[in-house]
Amino acid sequence: MEHVDTIVVGAGVAGLTAARLLRAAGQRVIVLEARDRVGGRVHTARTGGRVTDLGASWIHGITDSPVADAARAFGMPMMEFTVGSFQPDGRPIAYHAPDGTRLPDDAAAAFAADVRTVDQRLLDVIARSGPEESYRDVTERAIADQAWGPERALRVKEFVEHRTEEQYGAWIEDLAAHGLDDDQVEGDEVVFPDGYDRLPTHLAEGLDVRLGHVVTRVSWHASRVDVTSDLGTVTAAAAVVTVPVGVLQSASFTFDPPLPPVVAEPLARLRMNAFEKVFLRFTERFWDDRVYAVRQQGSEGRRWHSWYDLTLLHEEPTLLTFAAGPTAQEIRSWTRGEVTASVMAQLRRLFPGAPDPVDVEVTDWQGDSFSHGSYAYMTVGSVTSDHDDLATPVGGVLHLAGEATWTDDPATVTAAMCSGHRAAERVLGRRVAMEDIWNVEP
Repeated sequence: MEHVDTIVVGAGVAGLTAARLLRAAGQRVIVLEARDRVGGRVHTARTGGRVTDLGASWIHGITDSPVADAARAFGMPMMEFTVGSFQPDGRPIAYHAPDGTRLPDDAAAAFAADVRTVDQRLLDVIARSGPEESYRDVTERAIADQAWGPERALRVKEFVEHRTEEQYGAWIEDLAAHGLDDDQVEGDEVVFPDGYDRLPTHLAEGLDVRLGHVVTRVSWHASRVDVTSDLGTVTAAAAVVTVPVGVLQSASFTFDPPLPPVVAEPLARLRMNAFEKVFLRFTERFWDDRVYAVRQQGSEGRRWHSWYDLTLLHEEPTLLTFAAGPTAQEIRSWTRGEVTASVMAQLRRLFPGAPDPVDVEVTDWQGDSFSHGSYAYMTVGSVTSDHDDLATPVGGVLHLAGEATWTDDPATVTAAMCSGHRAAERVLGRRVAMEDIWNVEP
């Protein structure tokens, strides 16, 4: 049986970060990855001359961001696109009223001000909330406190529903009151014209990454860990497990003995979301000029309410919309043609005569057996500390990492990288510089 210093399960950003730092510290490390590629939920399609990020797209705030620092160090081109955190304004956004007509600038500004008023009130309401309260509960109170008329209140209520879905791929009543505590963006947001997958590709350079190894069991003991995949068993003094929450909770992945309550209980309170991307490409640009996004208000926007203009990024007229929460679950049984028809029916309310797209791409992260969703969210009953508690070291030999294990900025590539850095430090029993991720050759 092969024996190494540390086994890393999963070649996403968290796993590659941990492996890179451990290897740089002189350890013998292997990375076992179920897929036929590195990156995990950072996945870029390169077909027909197009570069499309099917998974992670944004750095949500480049100020003091280790991911931005790594991208610069690896020479990855970045493009500013500050609207990925569902801001109400700050960048040009074309709002359309429930009847489909575009809101005048003053009406759009007034609506954005209402959202910001409620968000300010939410800080106090959420701070006073209990663990059994949902994000619906706290937003309803914050909106009611404004004593607005029903129509004005409804527009903001719709906005926070959509924001919940786009930020966490969950229905507002299923997300914990504290589920959007991390909804802060420091600095510009950026996307990657050449694809986000360049990041894990660079991180994997020089590492012993073994693709196509589907891990099914992690057995931990007093002084070692045995990791079993469909291709055999490897043993090590320690293991860093970075698979998504959906895999950790599945019957196909087993810990022996089971995880202790300090880890198992927070894991049970997290869920993988339902969040898919729909890319629509056209021969001509028919939507509002010089805007980052188009949004429609009202009941017609229940499924499709926001479209993001990726024309400059993709160098052809392109709109991105999200199927999130209930909509993502609903369209799982739809054909691509049915998804396209549904999206275009709403676009044509805003832009009569809009042509059919020449290409449509729809993701299916819910159907991915190596993730079971896009990222994790806090269910009602969760507490903010569940993220960090999920990473509590087990038996001195087992460490969990990944976006769901980082409290400050969960559900992001930043969280994945930071959690991998923390796991490496815990394995080594000492501090290592974050900069070693990109400054030290493994």
